[in-house]
Amino acid sequence: MKIELAPIGFVRTATEKVSRHWTISDAEGTIVIDEQYREGLKDIQAGQRIVVLFYFHQSPRFAPDLLVQKPRHLNERLGVFSICSPLMPNPLGVSFVEVLKVDGCTFHIKGVDMIDGTPVLDIKPVTEKDGWRQPARA
Repeated sequence: MKIELAPIGFVRTATEKVSRHWTISDAEGTIVIDEQYREGLKDIQAGQRIVVLFYFHQSPRFAPDLLVQKPRHLNERLGVFSICSPLMPNPLGVSFVEVLKVDGCTFHIKGVDMIDGTPVLDIKPVTEKDGWRQPARA
């Protein structure tokens, strides 16, 4: 089976030192979504949290010797599927970010743990079930 995905947009950030995980990031940036998706963005609001699915486009190719890795912040080697590594068989990333402002197809966000130019594959809403309450709709 072959799966093909295309970016719907890209991350833009001036942050040079990217946090290793969104839970510890206060960095800000933007997500610029392609104009063809504008109508699908109409209900995203400032104050909302969104899930950003992205592609680790600068990660090296995965190899079997990467099935067990030592994360930078730990002193032990762990299985690749139990850690948040960009070195994965399918280099996909997931981050929960806060929307600070919406300007057309551009979202100003906080919690960036992606490098400038990261391809965005999809955006999902964060639900109360996920642990974060959304702002009330005006």
